[in-house]
Amino acid sequence: MKKSLILFLCVALTMGFSSVVSANEFELNSHSAVLMEQSTGKVIYEKNPHDSLPLASVTKIMTMLLALEAVEEGKASLDDMMTTSKRAMDMGGTQIFLEHGDQISLRDALVAVTVGSANDASVVIAEHIAGSYEGFIDRMNERALELGMENTKFVNSSGLPVEGGSNMSSAYDIALMSRELLKHEIVYEWTTIQWDTNFMGKVYLSNTNMKFLRNYPGADGLKTGWTTEAGYCVSATAKREDTRFIVATMKSENPDLRLKDVSTLLNHGFGSYKTVTINKKGDIIQTVEVDKGKNLTVDIVVKEDVSALMDRKQQENVEHRVNLPEKIQAPLTKGQVVGNIEVLYNDEVIKTVELIVNEDIEKAGVFSLMGRMFKNMLERVR
Repeated sequence: MKKSLILFLCVALTMGFSSVVSANEFELNSHSAVLMEQSTGKVIYEKNPHDSLPLASVTKIMTMLLALEAVEEGKASLDDMMTTSKRAMDMGGTQIFLEHGDQISLRDALVAVTVGSANDASVVIAEHIAGSYEGFIDRMNERALELGMENTKFVNSSGLPVEGGSNMSSAYDIALMSRELLKHEIVYEWTTIQWDTNFMGKVYLSNTNMKFLRNYPGADGLKTGWTTEAGYCVSATAKREDTRFIVATMKSENPDLRLKDVSTLLNHGFGSYKTVTINKKGDIIQTVEVDKGKNLTVDIVVKEDVSALMDRKQQENVEHRVNLPEKIQAPLTKGQVVGNIEVLYNDEVIKTVELIVNEDIEKAGVFSLMGRMFKNMLERVR
């Protein structure tokens, strides 16, 4: 691949070059906690990050993730109408009081899960997405392994304790799946709903994360959880300018102490670091020639944000470069990976972001290719 250096920045990159803040730095009530920067996945703070504990309704982050991934893949639509099963109707805990046979759209069910932590809606979603409740639980555990959630085990889609055990996870694993969910930006439309006095024409829906949303500047999500066994858990996220942090805490004694821990960690993150965005998802990086294609060229875009995390107290040199071939062979499919951008620190690659084509391009027919050859011959004669 041809390599071309395209930018040189003066920023301080913390990905692997500064130590994680130790658990002794802050006095937290939570048994475990993680502070992660969203765009890079860099962990800034950790306390007992890999202890496996009950995570209560924070479980629903994975339920939401699998549903939105199914929508993205074209396997489901937010407008799908789903039928409530008896299993869903019989769920305990927080509900929107669905009756056996009730119809609900996937969109409304996701709002009910996100805002009100509705257990009955989580079951309806699971059965619709996987075809069976058991199949959905299997997929939850498969996706957890794919994300590197090594200390997680799901037994249901809601987080309620059940006979035979509870859903288990760690603060680090919660941050991982939260980061993945936040790639689906529609989530913020739901996580910021504070209440709905007449949801679906029958239910008062109140956000379980209301106090955080109202009191912390930049707060816009994500999911709370509580059971007697799990204590108070949360995955919280907030954004200021281009910087977003995720805080996962587990087993706090009460919701006020949980919120205090979240605020303490977010204050540390925003006060000490900022995110520098080099390229935004979808930015056109280069136009490349297409060999034997119906189109002669294609625009190459970045698959996700290209960013670096800057320590506000330091200055270091960071580079990034584009790796792309001079020509790409047709046919091409929209989203096809054809190269990458590398972010470097002292000539060491510390992050790689894929480059993709932004449209389908079919292979040119024989007559089109012959016409191009004839045109080239005429231009040479001139």
